[in-house]
Amino acid sequence: MQLTRFSDYGLRVMMYLATHPEQRVSAGEIASAYSISTGHVAKVVHLLAAEGFVETRRGRDGGIELARSAGSIGLGELLRATELGAPLVECFDRDTNACPVAGACGLERSLHRAQRAFFESLDESTLADVVRTPKDFISALSLSRQSSRASQSRRTMLPRRSGPKS
Repeated sequence: MQLTRFSDYGLRVMMYLATHPEQRVSAGEIASAYSISTGHVAKVVHLLAAEGFVETRRGRDGGIELARSAGSIGLGELLRATELGAPLVECFDRDTNACPVAGACGLERSLHRAQRAFFESLDESTLADVVRTPKDFISALSLSRQSSRASQSRRTMLPRRSGPKS
């Protein structure tokens, strides 16, 4: 099973917020931490706020924060919200299904069972479980940003190749 990029970013936003409890952080701060677009973060945050996972405030003292404790947010609940009912395979969506063997193969039933087991397994874990040691998580993000900046610096310091000499 593959999660959408939207869900991936949703998990990242929530993990970042879980490592910064009782703080409001900006979408830009989160985007910078993961080297992703602020626009993507804003879209994810919009859904997370609508689903009650985060609270947002505008203005000078604004930002994003968890709406409830990380220990009360199940990963299954979170991913069900961010996957937005995206069908695992075409035959799961009755409105757009064009599979010529739909209904004649046993794959749909097996995949439904597997998807159900996937989410049930995730229901056993919370956001707090995946960020057990916030300091380690924050350190890993910092090291990743430093490494990324260093590699960008090396790329920009390389001499440009000129075209062939005539």
